[in-house]
This record gives sequence, C-alpha cells and structure tokens, in this order.
Amino acid sequence: MDPGAGIHAYRFNKLPPAIQVTRFMTAFFANFNYHIDGFLIFFYRLTGYAFVDYIIGTLCLAFICVIIGEFSVSLALKFNRRYFKEMEEEMLTKERLSMHAYKAGDVAGYKALNKEATDVWGRRFFTMVGYSAGILWPIPFALGWMQTRFAAVEFDIAFPLTLIFGKSVGYIFTFIPLYILCRIIFKYLRPHLPYFKGVQKILNQYDTKKSH
Repeated sequence: MDPGAGIHAYRFNKLPPAIQVTRFMTAFFANFNYHIDGFLIFFYRLTGYAFVDYIIGTLCLAFICVIIGEFSVSLALKFNRRYFKEMEEEMLTKERLSMHAYKAGDVAGYKALNKEATDVWGRRFFTMVGYSAGILWPIPFALGWMQTRFAAVEFDIAFPLTLIFGKSVGYIFTFIPLYILCRIIFKYLRPHLPYFKGVQKILNQYDTKKSH
C-alpha cells in the first residue's frame, strides 16, 4: 500500500465538507466525461463537415438524454404503480363518500371528505410533477461534457436575437431547441418502440382514468 495514499486521504478528510463535496464532484465529472468522450464524439465526426457534424452530434446527444430520462422515469413509475393505485383508490373513495354526505345533508362531513380527497389529489399531482422533472436529469451531464468540447465554439446570430443574446451564442443555445425537438419526435415514436410502447399503454390508461 502506498503510504502517500493514506496521507492524502487524511488531508482530504480534514477539509471542510463543502470543499470535500466540490472536489468529489469535480473528480466525478472529470472521470465521467473521460469515459464517455470516445463514444459521444463519434456522432460529431460522421460527415466531415464541421457545422453539419455539430448539429447531427448534438441531436444524437439530445436524443440520448431523452431516452435515458424517459427510461429512468418509466422504471420509477413501474416500481410505484401500487402506490399510485392506492392514492387513486383513496381519492375516489373520499369523493364518493363526500357525495353521499352531501346528499344526506351532512355539510360538515362533505367539506371534510372533500378536503381529504383534494389533499390526496394534490399529493398525487406533485408526485407526478416530480417524476416529470426527473426526466431532465441527464441534461446537466450532457452539457458538462459539451463544456469540455465546445466551450470556445460561438455561433453568430441575426437581429433581433442579438438584442437579447448578443452577437453570438454558445453550445447551450443550440442544445436546448434540439432537445425540445427530440422530445417532440420521441412522443410520436414511443408507441412504436419495443420497451416504451408498454409505457405508453400505462400512460394511456392513466389518461383514460383521468378523463373519467
């Protein structure tokens, strides 16, 4: 065992927690970018024309982010289907009981049950919002990699965009619209993809229940 490794670890542990976290994240992203660089840069070298390759590569990168994000959230939804079903059944039960209380003239019971049903709906809604936001988690990793490759790349833009962004923009400005485009394309491809068509059926069932 290298004695210097123990000294280094001791010095690292003596650092403030914030600095330890910063150094760990820096090392993690550096290793992450190193390992994926050879794979991702392949999509930026397909035609030999710099601008065309950049658009193709960034489009592929954005689509990879969409796939990974959708896959991650689909797993989370599948693992928590029972939890969502329980919340849905609880919400429907509270709504049904509140209507019975209303018909029976029990105004206090109606308000209490209706409030409970609304609370359950709120929990379910914000849980779904959280899952939807989880789709975006691959983006920081993609932009972090692009930073290592395209930090110095600038694209001239025309008026009136220059009034907002200046004379030129960087890689983030190009990645975001391409990511949105990939999300739109994926929406129409999902019902036909081997794994995601099953996810689409789950979403269709949810939409059907919601409409009722």
